[in-house]
Amino acid sequence: MAESTDTQTKMRAGLASSQKTIKRGSASAQLHEALRERIIRLELAPGEYLSRSEIAAQYGVSQTPVRDAMMRLEEDGLLVIYPQSKTIVSKIDVSHAQETQFLRLSIELEVVRALVRQEGSAKISKARTCLALQRAALEADDLEEFSRLDREYHAALCEAVGVGALWNIVTARSGHIDRLRKLNLPDPGKSASILSCHERILDAIDARDDRYAEEVLREHLSGTLSQVDQIIERYPGYF
Repeated sequence: MAESTDTQTKMRAGLASSQKTIKRGSASAQLHEALRERIIRLELAPGEYLSRSEIAAQYGVSQTPVRDAMMRLEEDGLLVIYPQSKTIVSKIDVSHAQETQFLRLSIELEVVRALVRQEGSAKISKARTCLALQRAALEADDLEEFSRLDREYHAALCEAVGVGALWNIVTARSGHIDRLRKLNLPDPGKSASILSCHERILDAIDARDDRYAEEVLREHLSGTLSQVDQIIERYPGYF
């Protein structure tokens, strides 16, 4: 429990740097994205109360776009809104995470098969660039950038076979599994394992070895959920 408290304290310390001024355009859409990112990064922790007026003041907007953004986040499963009462960040739902992982695995298995069939070596250059940048982020001990590049790597594979919109669907419902990954990423060997899997997937595509590409992808995407009991034990208040 102490480790969970210490982690939450450190996350809260970074709130000021994460807040962004809302620019012209759809304020509610920008707020939705900004608040969602803070929830995924656990800067807004599971179970934390949110004040509509305080968020409006932080971002320099009226309460109307804040209300709209919060309603979208409730649809995403990341907030729980009690009308005329309170709004809290949802606890991490393991069952939801498992469902999303099933959907993601189904899509990405077809993606790697398609890349092998299409001799996709020429199509994975963006993913290789993401991999190189991930290595640099890890060397710089920048896990936030490492995580961003992880998402970009998988998006690049989907885009390579023309199904980038499906990645957007997965992303939209990934709030629970993404928070699990956030808790799992600092664990010893986790980031190195991610880099290894990313590289082996691309090498298998280059070699047109669909069976090995699928094997590594299954290994890669099952990693966090295989550690879920240990994660819950360390951060019981988040579940």
